[in-house]
Order: sequence, then structure tokens, then C-alpha cells
Amino acid sequence: MRTPIIAGNWKMNKTLPESVAFVEELAKALAPYSTVERVVAPTFVSLAAVSSVLANTEIAVSSQNVHWEDSGAYTSEVAPVMIQDLVEYAIIGHSECRAYLNETDEKVNKKAKAALAHGIKPIIAVGESLEQNEAGETTSFVGGQVRAALDGIPAEDMPKVVIAYEPIWAIGTGKSASGEIAQNIIGGTIRSVLIDLYGDAVAQQVRIQYGGSVKPNNMEEYMSQPDVDGALVGGASLKVDAFTDLVRIAAEVKGS
Repeated sequence: MRTPIIAGNWKMNKTLPESVAFVEELAKALAPYSTVERVVAPTFVSLAAVSSVLANTEIAVSSQNVHWEDSGAYTSEVAPVMIQDLVEYAIIGHSECRAYLNETDEKVNKKAKAALAHGIKPIIAVGESLEQNEAGETTSFVGGQVRAALDGIPAEDMPKVVIAYEPIWAIGTGKSASGEIAQNIIGGTIRSVLIDLYGDAVAQQVRIQYGGSVKPNNMEEYMSQPDVDGALVGGASLKVDAFTDLVRIAAEVKGS
């Protein structure tokens, strides 16, 4: 049985004081839902403070990105050695980073390997554009992203890896894939690629999230799908009540 994982990606939101106040309140609200892994991903500015507040709770912290080098002339970047004591996870390959920061498949792969080498679990985001979706290219494109991201990552590391299917056309648009579509891509494409790469036993250990306009009113539909193991959440993770509702629904539906 895979433990559900709900991760909140704050993106470029919340000042340092706002972040601290938010997680102080959130930690209390999420405390009852220990059957679900709960993760928050604040900005780098707030990472240390949030990590400190949550140190004695069961809520994990994630960075929103990470570089693959330990040091060097990479202005504005953050190395894995700088955050390895602050985070458990790092989001890698989010569509906004791919689009705005030239995050290529090769870079995603290098970052995933670097994260794992420093004891950080990567949440690897994949997803297609609206044009690719309408052209019937979702399976080949998303499958290709997964293969590229995992190139050279050994089977023994795969239980530490989380994959997030985030169709680009559903991020911040108010549109969302149906539960059936999410299941078809997550189970029929992504987990099938994992089976091809690592075999069924390993593939069944990997948790795969859905992301893209996830809200309390559609969360049950996603969590009811057998291969959807959680959600990578944007806007709804910025409000205590909404994020708590998502975690509660995951706990109720998955029933672990």
C-alpha cells in the first residue's frame, strides 16, 4: 500500500513572516492526518525558518528547485548541500521552471541524481501542453519525460522518487483533467514506463501525484483512482482550510 502524499507548492508567494505564521497554524490543522504524508514547499527565502518551525512535527519540507552542482559560478542557484539539512524533498522539473528557466530533460535528470546523492527525495514533475494534448501526443511526450528524468537512476533509489503528473494546460488555468484522464496517464503511461524500466515490483512502490487546479471539490475524484497516490497542489496550498481539506479527503478516500 503506497502512502498518499500531498505536497503544497507555494510558488512565489508568502513573505518570511507570513510563511512562519502560516505553518504554525497549518501544523495544528494537519496533525490528525498521520496516514497521509504532508509536504510544504516554501520559497528559498523562507526555507530555513519553515524547516525550523516544522522540525518537531510530521510535516515534511521541500524546496521548489535545486541545482545539480555543490558549488560554483551559478549566480542565483542553490546547491543541494546548502539545503540537505533543511528539506526532505525537492521539486524538480516543474513546468514553470521548464518554461521560464530553460529546465531541460537533461537538467531534470542531473538535478534528480544530485538530490538523491544528498539524501533529498525528488518530486519530478512531468506534463504536456494543450497543443500536445490536442494532437494526441500526451502518451509519447510524458513517457519520454519520465524516461529522460530517470536515466541512470538505479532501481534501489526509486522508492525515494515521487513523480507528479501536471498537465501544463491545467496549471493555474482553472481547468483540470478528469479523474479518468489522470488515471489513464498516471497508470496507463507513467506507471507503465516504470514497469518497463524497473519491473512491476519496483514500479508499484513509486508514488505518482496528480497536479493541476486541484481543489477540495475535485480531490475525491482524483484520490479514488487506483494509481493516483496524492497531489502536487498550487493555489489551494496557500490557505490552511483548503490544504487541510485536501489532506483530509486523501486520508478518507485512501483509508490507510
